[in-house]
Amino acid sequence: MSAELISRRWSAQNVTFLLYYKLREDTMDADSEEYPMLIAQEGPLKGQRWPLSHTLVIGREPSCDVVIPDRQVSRFHARLTPTREGVILEDLGSKNGTHCNGNELSGPVVLQDGDIVQIALAQQFMFLVSDATLPLLDEGKRAGRLRLDERSRRVWINQQLVTPPLSAQQFRLLQALYEADGEVISRADLIVAVWGEEQAVGVSDQALDALVRRLRDRLAAVDPTHQYIETLRGHGLRLDNPPL
Repeated sequence: MSAELISRRWSAQNVTFLLYYKLREDTMDADSEEYPMLIAQEGPLKGQRWPLSHTLVIGREPSCDVVIPDRQVSRFHARLTPTREGVILEDLGSKNGTHCNGNELSGPVVLQDGDIVQIALAQQFMFLVSDATLPLLDEGKRAGRLRLDERSRRVWINQQLVTPPLSAQQFRLLQALYEADGEVISRADLIVAVWGEEQAVGVSDQALDALVRRLRDRLAAVDPTHQYIETLRGHGLRLDNPPL
């Protein structure tokens, strides 16, 4: 057998092996992937959800992937397209518009975790990077009404997801109190936890009070029956997280 023929066969085998392992790797990645989710909130589709494993068209036309039976909705109203950069939301020239977090779309936008999508005045959706299941409880921590997940920055009260998501400062404040598991944290330590050591020097007590007030309002909007953040004068604050 000539050296040239051996070389050709060796190259062909290499290509075959490379294609096989690439296909196997792609299949494994696809099987293990957590798809972003579109969850219907207020409107006729409330409670339904769609994994964004492919492009979804929203509209009144029965051939759409997400059908909203309302005359305010255009036949082909909006489209969500998964890409390498994220899930892109775009309006398809609808009559009554598509909104993201209260802002009407003037062009395509890349959705962020927790974004609220409004189709005309007919249907509201929430976009989540992955399915919003409750996080596993940390070992040694009792189950309470309020739960949070640091990785996804989501918060649940009575198993209901807090939407829209808390601001970054609100989440850091709540996380510091949550991780203390009922223990009192001084105001100085909370300021450092929220703003960081470098900026903490210039943060006033009034700024912390305003942040605490806004966070209390957000939690009360989901559960008005309980005051989760307690102020102990002269000592600091603690999270009162009653059991489920």
